[in-house]
Amino acid sequence: MMRNLIKIFSAMGIVKYSTSPQNVGSGSSGDRSSATVRPEPGAAFVDYDAWLDVYPSALTSFDQMLSVAKGKRIVVFLDYDGTLSPIVDDPELAFMSEAMRSTLREVARNFPTAIISGRSRQKVHEFVQLNNVYYAGSHGMDIMAPPKKQKPCDSKYQTRTVDKNGNEVTIFQPAHEFLPEMLEILNELKEQTRDIEGVSVEDNKYCVSVHFRVAREEDYDLVDQKVKLVISKHPKFHTSRGRKVLEVRPSILWNKGHALEYLLDTLGFADSSDVLPMYIGDDRTDEDAFKVIEERGQGFPIVVSSKPKESIASYSLRDPSEVLQFLSRLVRWRRNSSASKPAT
Repeated sequence: MMRNLIKIFSAMGIVKYSTSPQNVGSGSSGDRSSATVRPEPGAAFVDYDAWLDVYPSALTSFDQMLSVAKGKRIVVFLDYDGTLSPIVDDPELAFMSEAMRSTLREVARNFPTAIISGRSRQKVHEFVQLNNVYYAGSHGMDIMAPPKKQKPCDSKYQTRTVDKNGNEVTIFQPAHEFLPEMLEILNELKEQTRDIEGVSVEDNKYCVSVHFRVAREEDYDLVDQKVKLVISKHPKFHTSRGRKVLEVRPSILWNKGHALEYLLDTLGFADSSDVLPMYIGDDRTDEDAFKVIEERGQGFPIVVSSKPKESIASYSLRDPSEVLQFLSRLVRWRRNSSASKPAT
């Protein structure tokens, strides 16, 4: 009865309807049924509790989610800002807590773990300070991954090197050829915005971020105009908007979703049917990774937000403090599972 009603509503354009043939992760599990009901784009939620009906808390749904994980390999993917650390006025001060670092270290000891951020890969590593985590910076355009056999299409973007632990790793940079022009754009944006109070320009290697979180609201349009002026001279680049930040990137077919797929491939899980990728993130750019998990039909896309917003995710966490709780619980679950039977 409920399924038929959902189909009718979908046909009328009231809701979107999707099903997954597998009762794993993003498709459905437990009492969520096999149908995922999504609001129409731009639809407004009355309050956060109503939003949670569509994007249930990953904390309260934890047992339900992990009930399908026995005998499968969980791979953990995380954004940094707003997920592992709070959003702060000064992007240079977006430090993660020691409790988060300690928990993330334990997560990486138990599951393959990667951070995919809009920050430069080096900067994220400086914030996180862990060597048992894989890093993808510049929205996935600069990836440090396990060594892999080069494919002909990858050879010009891929090099092998040694990490700080002496382990061989692969560096994959699909936007490498754009770096000289990226540096030009960085300098032009600094010049164009230097007289706007509260604006800072951040070099994220294959992405330039123009932050205006502490700028005066009446200057927001001016910031937008300055960025558009610079980009008009560089047709191979485009801008995207985050939370009080404008980001300039090369216009290549590559995003966090592609980075997730690349990392799964290098980890040996590209064609595996027993892997459950888990991605936790708060930004619009994380939606590309959520989409990949949704299309795989298995895994856990988890959006971090303290306010109702539209997302492809299946579950939610309110803020980094809830992310910490969730990751801690994930470690405990793995230890308990290993104590009874190895989950490999």
